[in-house]
Amino acid sequence: MTLREQREEWEEAMLSPYAALASRSKGRQREMTPCDIRTCYQRDVDRIVHSKSFRRLMHKTQVFLQPEGDHYRTRMTHTLEVARISRTIARGLSLNEDLAEAIALGHDLGHTPFGHAGERVLNEILSGGFRHNEQSLRVVERLENGGDGLNLCQEVRDGILCHTGPKKADTLEGQIVRLADKIAYINHDIDDAMRGGIIYPLDIPLNISQVLGFDHGGRINTLTGDIIRTSQGKGEIAQSPACGRAMADLRSFMFEAVYRNPRAKGEESKAQEMIARLFEYYQKNPDKLPPDYQDIRVREGIDRAVCDYIAGMTDKYAVEKYCEAFIPLAWSVK
Repeated sequence: MTLREQREEWEEAMLSPYAALASRSKGRQREMTPCDIRTCYQRDVDRIVHSKSFRRLMHKTQVFLQPEGDHYRTRMTHTLEVARISRTIARGLSLNEDLAEAIALGHDLGHTPFGHAGERVLNEILSGGFRHNEQSLRVVERLENGGDGLNLCQEVRDGILCHTGPKKADTLEGQIVRLADKIAYINHDIDDAMRGGIIYPLDIPLNISQVLGFDHGGRINTLTGDIIRTSQGKGEIAQSPACGRAMADLRSFMFEAVYRNPRAKGEESKAQEMIARLFEYYQKNPDKLPPDYQDIRVREGIDRAVCDYIAGMTDKYAVEKYCEAFIPLAWSVK
């Protein structure tokens, strides 16, 4: 018996009846020989972590554009925090931690440079709109690995697509990631906003802190523990009414105090103009697109190819491409 088969037997014996078992996965887009060591979901974790799009997350904005300091979150650190919270909740409910982790690690692979500012611009430009969850799915199905995608399991792809938007994931593990994403970003954005002097601890309404806790760790512990207790033995992932209301109120507070704060978001208009001008530049000069995107240009059109290229850029790379296109290069006569 292989190590994978041993693990699959352990899942059958030990996990909740509501867990998504690796041995019962709906499979991949293309058949693959099973690994002797890893289950299909463990294998998907590795395929995501070793991808180029995952590595680029470390140079993509979470909330604050080009903050001065080493301790502000990036899209990468956000993703890792979501993965840890997801595993904790999955473990507490005897669900499949590996599946939850794979979904969490892949959920933001399609996010644009400059955070949601970049997403808003592409949504305005692209016919049919742009949503980062749909782009994340496109990354793992179409764009990675030279156009072959990562060939992930159906349950992972479904969880990535449904981590936001109107549809809930088919698995409880995917539903966990949907909530873990909110828990992570609200709390680490508070942390970053305090570090940047945008808000202070006493700014958080007292009625929220009395329910969720008065510091970063306390809030996360309260919210994760509440989900575990409320969802125990049920076929859905849920929050208690008290914690659900408090988290919704905290999110509203963050929109008012941070996400719409001119001091925190003052540079966004520059980033949005940069992305809009880059889009127009590549529309007019499609031969400037890298070779990987020329096939997309032929099969799906110039706009789709340009969108895929820009969405995959890091903040720094977008600035470099903008400078190449619009800023005169220095020259010298010898």
